[in-house]
Amino acid sequence: MPDSPSRPRIPGAANSLATKAYAARFAETLPEGHYSDFLNTRIKLSSLGVGTFPGGVEEVTDLAVAAIVAQALQSGINVIDTGANYRYGRAGRAVGAGIAKAMAAGIQREEFFILGKGGFLTFPRGRPDDLEAFFREEVEAKGLGRREDLAEGVHCLSPEYILWQLDSLREQTGLETLDCFLVDQPEVHIPSIGKEQMYRKLQAVFAALEDAVAADKLRYYGISTFNACRVETDHPLFQSMTSLLGLAEKAAGDGRRHHLRVVELPFNALMPEAYTRFSQVTGQGNIASTIQAAFQLKLTVMASHPLGKGLLAREEVPALQQGMPDLDNAAQRAIQFVRSTPGIAVTLVGMSTPLHLADFLAVARQPPLPKERYLAMFEKEK
Repeated sequence: MPDSPSRPRIPGAANSLATKAYAARFAETLPEGHYSDFLNTRIKLSSLGVGTFPGGVEEVTDLAVAAIVAQALQSGINVIDTGANYRYGRAGRAVGAGIAKAMAAGIQREEFFILGKGGFLTFPRGRPDDLEAFFREEVEAKGLGRREDLAEGVHCLSPEYILWQLDSLREQTGLETLDCFLVDQPEVHIPSIGKEQMYRKLQAVFAALEDAVAADKLRYYGISTFNACRVETDHPLFQSMTSLLGLAEKAAGDGRRHHLRVVELPFNALMPEAYTRFSQVTGQGNIASTIQAAFQLKLTVMASHPLGKGLLAREEVPALQQGMPDLDNAAQRAIQFVRSTPGIAVTLVGMSTPLHLADFLAVARQPPLPKERYLAMFEKEK
């Protein structure tokens, strides 16, 4: 999607000075430990962020998501996550509406951090009956990707398509610059083309994202995974953090500093592998879990799926219930568990119902669990 000259974009991006001032404004209502540094930047990120994946494809959800984003930004939550394909492209526009409301209320662009995602096909008119025809007409014919760039009929790993989705999100959100853009689940290509070929494609995408950084379309980039950071080392879908960094270094070229900074991965009480499975060779003389390795390699970890697609909001986990009796319900306990995990910078909670924001903000007002208390509860759960 090309830039639209008829709609001025909001300039700027999160920076250290503004986010530090933002955090200071909430010092009396939010606890110490709610904000941490985005590694190597001193940008302050809230320990909880709003995700915008869930919800129906209708105006009422658009309005609800916009209200959630606006209230969150005015309540000490300065990380918002969205995707070009979320709710057939409507999520980005709802985020943009929420940003506009928050900024009208006094929030500054430099105070918040917006994550975008791309890779899965965007279906602006809903999922088509004929995926092959859609790809031919909307992707191939427009020079955005080839058949060999497509996996499972729904994921396109080409530089052109990823940049198109980046520009789409910039248009939808009304922002000149996204703070970070994540390539969403590139591992889905491995079963059809193998890991080596997937890495070649991913390096080309990283190179395009480095160019986008130079063009001021984004500040940083990364990957979002579902299986790649949880499986055993010998699993075909496994992703090595050092290999990803190697791709970024090659993509930057000529010894320039790359901008790969974020790994988003699923983590919750039922999916703890990123913390418990020691599968990553760090290149620093040790083998670590994905979360530990990311920290050593200066990659910021953001957790998705803290509620296990809603299951952990409905059903109590005994160790969490016993370890956090002061919290009101299973959803709060599940979010607090993930948010307190050492090495996780931001826990992203997908919401499209304003009522859920109350539980989310209730957790924000609690300090993260002390490490000893967290580990004692974690051992019980194991």
